[in-house]
Amino acid sequence: MAVVFEKPTLRARLLPWFTGFDLPLFVLVLVLAGAGLLTMYSSGFDHGTRFADHGRNMLIAGGILFLTAQVPPQRLMRLAIPLYAAGVALLIAVALFGITKKGATRWLNVGVVIQPSEILKIAMPLMLAWWFQKREGQLRPLDFAVAGVLLAVPVGLIMKQPDLGTALLVLAAGLSVIFFAGLSWRLVLPPVLLAVVGIVLLVLFEPQLCAEGVRWSVLRDYQQQRICTLLDPAKDPLGKGFHIIQGMIAIGSGGVWGKGFMQGTQTHLEFIPERTTDFIFAAFGEEFGLLGNLALIATFLFLVLRALTIALEAPTVFARLLAGALAMIFFSYAFVNMGMVSGILPVVGVPLPFISYGGTAMVTLGLALGMLMSISKAKRLVQS
Repeated sequence: MAVVFEKPTLRARLLPWFTGFDLPLFVLVLVLAGAGLLTMYSSGFDHGTRFADHGRNMLIAGGILFLTAQVPPQRLMRLAIPLYAAGVALLIAVALFGITKKGATRWLNVGVVIQPSEILKIAMPLMLAWWFQKREGQLRPLDFAVAGVLLAVPVGLIMKQPDLGTALLVLAAGLSVIFFAGLSWRLVLPPVLLAVVGIVLLVLFEPQLCAEGVRWSVLRDYQQQRICTLLDPAKDPLGKGFHIIQGMIAIGSGGVWGKGFMQGTQTHLEFIPERTTDFIFAAFGEEFGLLGNLALIATFLFLVLRALTIALEAPTVFARLLAGALAMIFFSYAFVNMGMVSGILPVVGVPLPFISYGGTAMVTLGLALGMLMSISKAKRLVQS
């Protein structure tokens, strides 16, 4: 008796590619992408093709998200060592042969100009998650020390460029993996308390520490100036304090309800510097007001909480640590950007996820979301 095999329909063949998508996470990303397109259309009104380019970057990131979501976490783990090694090697190449712009050496020409530090935003949590996965059930203090060295090498190279913003993001991603792996609170609290004491002393003695001619040996001059400008931007309102002052004016002028889409005067009269990149949150706040800001912050918080939920339900140590670190990457991006625009953090050049213009950052975010989708899919396969 002949056996007849029915050819699967196109729907049946494509369905496995889409069934692994985490719907809550996907919806949150769509909301943020929509907010980003609206804000870019308004703030980039006289920036040529920035709105179209922003949409193109989103589509590229979406494609990367889709493809990465099809890669199981076990295969992602195999990329940890090669990606980390390549990232560190490129950072060394930047230090030796890099391209310098505006006093910073952050780029490398390999046929196309790239910024290798961006690779470490993903490679760092991958590497540390792999390290702790290999030592599951037998962690010793030495293992945490080795993880600290693995983190310190790229962070030190990025700081040397100098690129404080990217260094902070890589550091946050790496420290979150180490913390989620089981680092004791007794080791976490002392540096946190020391940082709090340092901030209090800095605020109390700001006039003396930021006086003309005083130099801090632990920071570069421009980093010291950014901190002093944060504490008192009115000292140089048309120079170093201009960014912070205009950002706060724009956010404050939006009031509760905002001035309305395309109605932002600070934005459209070009008072907000970098209004399509680092300071786009000021343009958003002016046009959509306090309620819009709260809605945007809530969306980011739900995104982070959803990523942490995926981490809690992950089937392996590697997947759990990686998802937790990716959640903290999104939190760090949003918190640092909104903080610097609002005048509570120094200006360090960190984009707002999905809102700010920038192809490299968008690709990095798409890759991170694809990994979260992959981990969520693996969890469902294990449960079924």
